[in-house]
Amino acid sequence: MKSTTDLNMVNAYIPGRADVGPATEALIQRRDALLGPAYRLMYEHPLQIVRGEGVWLIDPQGRRYLDVYNNVTSLGHCHPAVTEAICQQVQTLATNTRYLHETILELAERLLATVPETALAHLMLTCTGSEANDLAYRIAKVRTGGTGVIVTDTAYHGITDAVSQFSPSLGSTVDLGPHVRLVPAPRSYHAQGQDLGERFTRDVEAAIADLQRHGIKPAALIVDSLFTSDGILPGPTGFLQGAVQAIQRAGGLFIADEVQPGFGRTGEHMWGFQRHGVVPDIVTMGKPMGNGQPVAGLLATADALQEFGQRSRYFNTFGGNTVSCAAALAVLKTIAQEGLIAHAREVGSILLDGISALAERHEAIGDVRGAGMFVGVELVSDRHSRMPDRSLTSAVVNRMRQKGVLLSACAMGHNVLKIRPPLVLTADQAGMVIDALDESLTEARTGSGRH
Repeated sequence: MKSTTDLNMVNAYIPGRADVGPATEALIQRRDALLGPAYRLMYEHPLQIVRGEGVWLIDPQGRRYLDVYNNVTSLGHCHPAVTEAICQQVQTLATNTRYLHETILELAERLLATVPETALAHLMLTCTGSEANDLAYRIAKVRTGGTGVIVTDTAYHGITDAVSQFSPSLGSTVDLGPHVRLVPAPRSYHAQGQDLGERFTRDVEAAIADLQRHGIKPAALIVDSLFTSDGILPGPTGFLQGAVQAIQRAGGLFIADEVQPGFGRTGEHMWGFQRHGVVPDIVTMGKPMGNGQPVAGLLATADALQEFGQRSRYFNTFGGNTVSCAAALAVLKTIAQEGLIAHAREVGSILLDGISALAERHEAIGDVRGAGMFVGVELVSDRHSRMPDRSLTSAVVNRMRQKGVLLSACAMGHNVLKIRPPLVLTADQAGMVIDALDESLTEARTGSGRH
């Protein structure tokens, strides 16, 4: 039987480890009884949230928490443009793709217009990013005749049966498929001077060869273009090119998973893959696409979809419904109208530079890296060995929560602070994050500031 720690996130609530008070304990017990044992709560002292507003989440007592983790609502919680679009559409029509409606067509035109440099030609819609990656894999299998999948060693691509088999970050309790090969994530902090592009290309080529040696035809290389679950690994830009060429030479497809890095988060382009100068066969998207409304999907080339479309009838009852399409359209329009990609670049630089400066007085900060509104802070036991410090990371995450700033952790060593704020974060709010992190690192090392 797997241990409890194998099943919990680094910052998860573990029953009995902290005094949460009688009211919260009663709510947790009620939740456990009704929802069962598979769900997890974040933080040593779980939060009850009753309202969201911009970058803030608010508890029943009115305390406000700065949410710099939840990129589902990338425009901020309850953005009026999105809520108004949803309300107006749900009062007008809520139906599916078996009827003609113009909203889905306008959405497709706008999304495809974000990738003019590619051969991406078609949009298909789902409800979640997991469904999008599942559909992408189905398409890849039909297009290539193969089943082999190559992913990085701590990747997360979703929770369906097929996709969980190539999501190693789910942990050792979720089995990888025999058709799956893992390659080391491109960790520049641990590369010891190696050329990351050459190394990653060699690793992908070796994985392709191993699949073929075992009689498994490669279907796809799928990567999150910021390698989010692997620890937020943004650079150097362009290093993906050789690996993409390798999988395409082998007859497989390149799938860019943009569920986390997409929709302007890098502060450079709409999509993370664009910073690498590569051309995907399929681009999957989700989470921030509807700013909280469940909508996801993929863009694909005509070549990738041709045989799948001839052989398979695709229908998703809620995928592409008019309400979700209206929400996604509002998100795209708001990103453009409010200049949020440029804003993400400007405020993201303030956040990255401010946290990098903290390394001068906090030895535990081994590396700070990021792009736009995505920053990873790698915490180590000492800078010489670069050994991950999971316990310190957990302590910092929970102290930040006590100070009213919500973030999380990722990476194989569970030691990278994952800072992923809404695109509308202001410079002043970025300063709040930096100050809270400074204090939390000090308190975690000295044992002070406990509540």
